[in-house]
Amino acid sequence: MPKLGFDMAEGTLVRWVKAEGEAVSKGDVLAEIETDKATVEVETSHSGVVARHLVKAGAIVPVGKPIAIIGQPGEVIPGEDKQPGAVENKPAPAVAASVESSASPKPAGSPVINSGDRILVSPLAARLAVDKNIDLRRVKGSGPGGRIVRRDIEGLGAALPGSQAVIAPPVAVSAKPAKPVTPAPIWTGGNNQANDEAVPMDKLRTIIGRRMVESKQQVPHFYVTHEYDVAALLKLRKEVNAHLPDDQKVSVNDFIVKAVALTLRQYPNINASLDGGRIIRHGRVNVGVAVALESGLITVVCKDADIKPVRLISAEIKEMVSNARTGKVKPEHIEGSTFSISNLGMFDVEHFVAIINPPEAAILAVGSAREVPVIKDGEVKPGTRMKATISCDHRVTDGAEGARFMQSLAGYLETPIQLLS
Repeated sequence: MPKLGFDMAEGTLVRWVKAEGEAVSKGDVLAEIETDKATVEVETSHSGVVARHLVKAGAIVPVGKPIAIIGQPGEVIPGEDKQPGAVENKPAPAVAASVESSASPKPAGSPVINSGDRILVSPLAARLAVDKNIDLRRVKGSGPGGRIVRRDIEGLGAALPGSQAVIAPPVAVSAKPAKPVTPAPIWTGGNNQANDEAVPMDKLRTIIGRRMVESKQQVPHFYVTHEYDVAALLKLRKEVNAHLPDDQKVSVNDFIVKAVALTLRQYPNINASLDGGRIIRHGRVNVGVAVALESGLITVVCKDADIKPVRLISAEIKEMVSNARTGKVKPEHIEGSTFSISNLGMFDVEHFVAIINPPEAAILAVGSAREVPVIKDGEVKPGTRMKATISCDHRVTDGAEGARFMQSLAGYLETPIQLLS
C-alpha cells in the first residue's frame, strides 16, 4: 500500500484493475486506492505477471503492507507451491490490539477496556478511540474479520453504515409516573408534505471536515486582502485566445497560477510548510488548485509552475481536473503542493477567505473580475477590478510580509505581459 499523502496511514483498495495471471508493464494501472483525499489510480513499478492479490477489493490496508505479488511467467512464489495466477484470495489478517485498564475510571482521552480483553482494531482506529475516549468494546468493526477500522470510529454518532454508536450507561429513572403533557399545536405548512432527509457524510466529506476543523483550531490564521486592476490581464487573455483552438484556450486562473508562482520565488516564508518546530522553505514552487467535485473538494498540483509557460500550465490543469472529475486521479496529481489557490471567480463571488491546507503556510482566495466605477485623476471612470485574499499561518510569516506578497503579485497581474516570458 503506497503512501499517497503526508498524513496517510491506511488506504482502501477499491478495485483491482489487473487480474491475477494478467501481464503488466511498468507504469500500468494496477489498482484503484481510496485515500483521505480522493480515489487514485496506482501504477505498478515492475513488469511481469500479477501472481497474487494479497488483499480483496474493499479491504482497508495500512501503508507499507503488501497488496500484490508480481513475478515472471512460470515463476514459483517463494514459500508457495502455486504457479502465478493460481492464487487463493485470503482476507488480510486483522491487527490485534490488547489494551489494559484498571478497575478505577480512566482520565479523559483513554478508552476503557477490561484487563485481558483482546480487540481486533487497526492502529489508526485505536489512536482515534483514545482521542475520543471511546470504549472499543462497544464498537462493531466493519473491517476484515470484524476488525475495527477508522471509519467505524469516525462514523460514531453519524449513522454511518458499519458503525455502532457508543452505548451510554443506563440512567436511573423514578418509578413515579410522568405527568401527561399536552402536545403543542404543529403548523404543517399548508399542503407542504416534504420530509427531511438525513444523508450520511461520505468519506471524502468527513475527511475534509476533520482536516479543516484541525486547521482552524491549530493554525493561527491572518488575512490580507488586495484589489487588483485586471483590465490589462483580461485584454491579454482575449488576444492570446484569439490565436488558440477552443480546447487550448487559457483561463484567467492559468495566468493567476503563473503570477503566484513567480511571486512565491521572492517570498520563501510563504512558499513553505511547517514541520513540527521547523519551517521548511521549499526549493520548488508547486501550486495547488482547488477543484470542486460532487463529493467534496480536492487539490490538483501544478509542479514547478514558476518555470512553465502559461499554455503548459493550462494544459496540465485541464487534464488533472478532468481526471479528478472522472475518478482517474494519479497520486502525483494531488501531492506535493507548496501553496494553494482557491478561485470562486466563476461563481460571481466578489470576495471570500480560504482555510489553509496544512502543512502549507498560506492559501490565496480569488474572487471574480468585475466592472466597477473607479476614481482616476479626480474623475470617476469605469474599471475592472478583482479582489484576492491571502490566508497565512502566523507561526511561519506575518502581516507585513503577507501584504508585501500581495503588492508584488500586483506587479504581475497588472502588467501581465511578464507572464508570457
